Amino acid sequence: MSEANDYAARLAGHRAELAQATAAPAEHEAVPVTAESGDGHVRVTLGADGRVEYIEVSPRGFREGSDFIAEHVRLALNAALDQRAAMVGTEERVPDLAAVDASLAEVQDAAVPRFGAMSDSITQVLAKLNGNR
Repeated sequence: MSEANDYAARLAGHRAELAQATAAPAEHEAVPVTAESGDGHVRVTLGADGRVEYIEVSPRGFREGSDFIAEHVRLALNAALDQRAAMVGTEERVPDLAAVDASLAEVQDAAVPRFGAMSDSITQVLAKLNGNR
């Protein structure tokens, strides 16, 4: 197998892996996270997008007053954010896999024919050199 064909095969393999990762997003998607504080009287839910989706305060929490609510919303929110961070495993942004795949497709479409042409040219030059000996 020529180097151009080997390159094309490896690139196609990498693109297939990328396509598989984007085809099964359920494995990689975040799920809503709920945390509570104040003996369960304050609950905060983060949506799959990481934004606050819901804050729930029990009637007893309201009887405790605004300072109690504010403190335990803060504690529950931080706990939910910690849970989300542990689930994701990184603070880095997740790359746009579809954009990466599109970029790789452009590289493959442009480079592979050029590598093939270059390989053919080198083969012709070597054939001429070997014929002149």
